[in-house]
Amino acid sequence: MTAITASMVKELRDRTGLAMMECKKALTEANGDIELAIDNLRKSGQAKAAKKAGNIAADGAITIVQDGNKAILVEVNCQTDFVAKDENFSNFAHTVAAAALAAGETD
Repeated sequence: MTAITASMVKELRDRTGLAMMECKKALTEANGDIELAIDNLRKSGQAKAAKKAGNIAADGAITIVQDGNKAILVEVNCQTDFVAKDENFSNFAHTVAAAALAAGETD
């Protein structure tokens, strides 16, 4: 078994942006092979995404933005009412609506 060094963990972390412990675990499972660790992390991420794909986003916000004689209504969904009530989420929904109006989107 290859010893996992701090520089190996740092390199994997720099390349993936993941947490240090997650990188160390991936390197341990890949026996120190950085490319294999990245491949395994990619597969793991796809599995996590597949699990979450079935989740229902039943909460959210509806935002209306008007500019002169043009207006747009945008619905942005999320999974919890806690997120839906957050000011950052409301700002995000408004930013999306403003960008869509500026771009002339119609769908």
